[in-house]
Amino acid sequence: MKETILVIGLGSMGQRRIRMLRSLYPGCKIIGMDNNQGRAEKVRQEYEIDLCHDLADIQASIYAAFICTSPESHHKLIRMCLLNDCHVFTEINLLDKDYEENMKLANMQNKTLFLSSTQLYKDEIQHILRQTRKNKDKKIYIYHVGQYLSDWHPWDQLSEFFISKKATNGCRELMAIELPWIVTAFGRVVNTVVTKGNFTHLDIEFPDIYMIHLIHEDGSTGTIVIDVVSRKAVRKLEVYNENMYISWNGTPDSLIEQDVQSRQEQTVAFEDYIHDQRYGEFINEAAYLKEVEEFFAVVNGKKPIYDFAKDQEIIHLINAIEGAL
Repeated sequence: MKETILVIGLGSMGQRRIRMLRSLYPGCKIIGMDNNQGRAEKVRQEYEIDLCHDLADIQASIYAAFICTSPESHHKLIRMCLLNDCHVFTEINLLDKDYEENMKLANMQNKTLFLSSTQLYKDEIQHILRQTRKNKDKKIYIYHVGQYLSDWHPWDQLSEFFISKKATNGCRELMAIELPWIVTAFGRVVNTVVTKGNFTHLDIEFPDIYMIHLIHEDGSTGTIVIDVVSRKAVRKLEVYNENMYISWNGTPDSLIEQDVQSRQEQTVAFEDYIHDQRYGEFINEAAYLKEVEEFFAVVNGKKPIYDFAKDQEIIHLINAIEGAL
């Protein structure tokens, strides 16, 4: 591919997307945009990309734009890119502002509007989805996802990172990461019971832990603990009923299934694991590569596995969880 790709936002995620594009499509031209001029210049030198300050400054035709800024700015940037005739890939939004308008605009412009949901591209998650579909009985799951908020990006000032803001807080981000695959695996949520609180001394205006009990349409039920308290990064899952047992600790080498007849446990092996030392062991770069490939496949006519309509339902569920007493 020799198209011109615009990456808006040159922080951690923007740089990751540049690495993905360089790896997958070495012939493409990349242009970067960022309000932080010092960061933009550093990224320009490191990745040998061009820079611009405004879409109006770009002479080349932009084929696709990757929006990697903080979530509260996404809706305006999506509209701007669609009006400039670009296909759009956006990171997690956390807010559904202008969803209806931007979905309609994408249809009018005949452009792809694609939303990241990286967990759905992990081999382990896909395996869990296959197993839950195969087993038709209702299921139980227990899931803990947590990491101390200040440890997410230790190289950034927490107060300047969107996860410290009430509207786009870290617990909300973890819910937006995990709930899409949970709803895909266990079905539509029909009821929630929520306990939340604060257990850190961080200067934040939102709960730092949620204990969420979900009841699904088919009777499956689960408890999710979402927190930004745990000093050890945790992703720990159990899924079971009388005919199945699966456990997973968040990494490709930690998914275990039990044969309920023999009671023997077996680790399910996944080879597709790319780890970047800058990130924790749960971060599999292969999943990010897959969703970039998926974006361009959707541009070429493939049906997406996740979209803005599905995400709007997830955001409404998160709003209900945050608003629960």
